[in-house]
Amino acid sequence: MSKPNQLSEIHNSGKPYIIYKSKKGFDLYTDFSKKIILNKKNIQKFLSKKHKVRSKKTDLLIGFFGYDLLNSLINIKVPKQTTTGFPKGIFYKPEKIIRLRNELDYRDNKDFTKNSFKININGNSYTKIFNKFKKKIKSGETYQIKICTKYKTKSRINPLDFFSRLSKTNLAPEAFMIKDKNYSIISCSPENLITKKGLDISTKPIAGTLEKTKSLNKAKALSYFKKNLKETKEHNMIVDMERNDLSRICKIGSVKLAKQKIVEEYKDLFHYVSLIKGKLKKNIRNIEIIKAMMPGGSVIGCPKINTLKLLNNQEKEDRNIYTGSFGYIKFNGDMRFNIIIRSILNFKDISEISVASGVVVDSNAKHEFNENYIKAKALIDLFK
Repeated sequence: MSKPNQLSEIHNSGKPYIIYKSKKGFDLYTDFSKKIILNKKNIQKFLSKKHKVRSKKTDLLIGFFGYDLLNSLINIKVPKQTTTGFPKGIFYKPEKIIRLRNELDYRDNKDFTKNSFKININGNSYTKIFNKFKKKIKSGETYQIKICTKYKTKSRINPLDFFSRLSKTNLAPEAFMIKDKNYSIISCSPENLITKKGLDISTKPIAGTLEKTKSLNKAKALSYFKKNLKETKEHNMIVDMERNDLSRICKIGSVKLAKQKIVEEYKDLFHYVSLIKGKLKKNIRNIEIIKAMMPGGSVIGCPKINTLKLLNNQEKEDRNIYTGSFGYIKFNGDMRFNIIIRSILNFKDISEISVASGVVVDSNAKHEFNENYIKAKALIDLFK
């Protein structure tokens, strides 16, 4: 059976599966023998448990930590918010992995039900929050903070159709999808938070966004970022914070900038990106790595802990997966995790897309509000 047919068969069988971007294409994980639903009570045990290594490719757990769960792990309180009841985190133990090529050959010609998107914060509300946080920045409580907006629509979707189309139009290095019986996630996340192999660890923060136009290319985008004081300041702060996060778990002097301030190109925008590498201290446990690195600072702000508290006291609605992390932990301790951004969560026939832009002292409210829409556009376009 050809792999496109195999993909269709797995999808049509109704059994859960996960697709994750790999270097040469995609990996499909399925035939799950375990499904672990995480909460505040079992997260510590989950991350501390040791598994017997049998040298199998399937010796791993794959899934996601939601934003709320990552806050609780580092003892940051999230006040009571409006919630859909979606799980705080889910991991699966696969028994089968199928390698797929870069282009996923799947299309569903059936119509899907959809309505127009509604935004939870309009321009005026955003400006009020923006001005409030500007005062916090000027008083020194934070230096940079990411205001989240959420787009929602009532819809029934075919996640594989959406993800296949997304892989053709906006392929991202940390893209993934999950299809389970009662929910699906489609993501074109560009940002890697943790890649760990042995004692080697790296993170790849993104800080800086520029809308694409016909007259722009990567070289011009790089020139724009370098000359733009706001974008440079924002990027430097995030890189310094991520270096600090790594330094807590790495050998002294081992944390280095491997790539500094390069540009990556996507469907609707350019990003300003750096790569940081380090050597882990011996006997560092996975739970210590997760607590040091998550939630990813580039999507929260700086300094991370104080900024998390400011955000949590402001936001009235549960973030669910947004700014959580998806990836896998191998039984030998290696891991790979992204930051969950540019994603659609479909649960109870509601699709939600959350985005955020960074506010620093010289930011402009209208510009940042519009930047949020630019980030959401590639996903909203899937519903047309």
